[in-house]
Amino acid sequence: MRSICVFAGSGTGYNSDYLQYASLLGQRIAEHEIHLIYGGSRLGLMGAIADAALQAGGTVTGIMPAGLLHSERGHQGLSELIRVDSMHERKAMMQEMADAFIALPGGLGTLEELFEVLCWSQIGIHHKPLGLYNVNQYYEPLLQLIQHTVREGFSGSSSLSRLVYSDDADTLLEQVSHDMPITSDLRWDPSAWT
Repeated sequence: MRSICVFAGSGTGYNSDYLQYASLLGQRIAEHEIHLIYGGSRLGLMGAIADAALQAGGTVTGIMPAGLLHSERGHQGLSELIRVDSMHERKAMMQEMADAFIALPGGLGTLEELFEVLCWSQIGIHHKPLGLYNVNQYYEPLLQLIQHTVREGFSGSSSLSRLVYSDDADTLLEQVSHDMPITSDLRWDPSAWT
């Protein structure tokens, strides 16, 4: 694995553990010589993970829509800050550049990024590993919800197998360093419309 995209928010949450764990993950990513790709802000958990990776000697690419440069405070100390026109372009570029994904605790934007990558995996657009950094069991309610969608017949039983999760940075990095097994009969066929 050469690069990893980390989904994170511009807030820090109420518990200081979130900031501490984000910084630890950034440090570990750099120590493993993995290139960090993220949303480009210097605020919140986004800024914490980028700063920690940079301080540990890592390389970091931020991808930020021009419309958010002021409100999310684009990080000017990155190895590279790419400005794009839209959120869709940001997510597409992040997904294209990354070999794997990790979602830190976060709000609706983080969850939206997470679910897009998860859905794209389900239909076969990519087969990249996806991890949840389950700090203070933050993602337990989400994991229960996904289990509920399986029990109620709205998601296939492979839905949870697409996710790995841990509250330990080293364990999570090890888990996402392996290729994800293909566990769906759904296959993305872009030629179907041509």
